[in-house]
Amino acid sequence: MSQTVIAERLLEPIPAEIKITYQDYKLLRDIDKRYEVMGGRLSMVPAPIPHHQQVSRRLERILEDFVIDNDLGEVFDAPCDVVLSETDVVQPDIFFISKERLYIINKTNIKGAPDLVIEILSPISAGRDTIIKKKLYADHRVKEYWIVDPKGKTIQIYSLVSNLYEIAGSYKEPDDIVKSELLKGLSFTLKEIF
Repeated sequence: MSQTVIAERLLEPIPAEIKITYQDYKLLRDIDKRYEVMGGRLSMVPAPIPHHQQVSRRLERILEDFVIDNDLGEVFDAPCDVVLSETDVVQPDIFFISKERLYIINKTNIKGAPDLVIEILSPISAGRDTIIKKKLYADHRVKEYWIVDPKGKTIQIYSLVSNLYEIAGSYKEPDDIVKSELLKGLSFTLKEIF
C-alpha cells in the first residue's frame, strides 16, 4: 500500500480509542493541508487570514530583532513541527528557543518544548488555543505562553509556575507596554502590533 493511500486513510474518521502518533503524522506531509496532533487526535489547521499574518509578522519581527540583538537563541514561525511527545505535534504561530536549548532543533522538526510560544487567535482556533493548547504547553513546560487576540486587540502573557500558567501580563490599551518575564528588556506597545 502506498504512503499516499495510508495518509488518505488517516484523514478518515478515527475511533477515539486509536491514537495518532508522530510516525502516522509524518505520512501526511504530501497532503495539501496543515495538521496538528494533540493527545493523539488529528486536527486540521486552517490557513490563516491576512490580518492574522500581519499581526504575526509584526510580532515576529519585534521578537526576532530583540533575540538577535541580544544573542539569545532562535525565533521560528509556522509551519514548523514542534514534537512535544509521540502523540503531541503542534505548529505554533511563533516560538522562541533559548541559546542554551538549541540542541532541540534538528533537520526535520523541533524535538521538545520551546521556551516561549505565541498563538494568534482566529475564530476557529480560539477554543483550541485558550484551553487545549494552554494546558498542553503547561504540561510540556513551555516557560511562557502568549495568547494574541487580533479582533480584541489584546495580548495575554502567562508564565509557568509549578507546572501551571499564571497571568504575567494583560494588555488591552494601544499605549500599553508589553513586557516579557522570560525575555527581560523586551518591550513594545500594542499599537505597534495592531
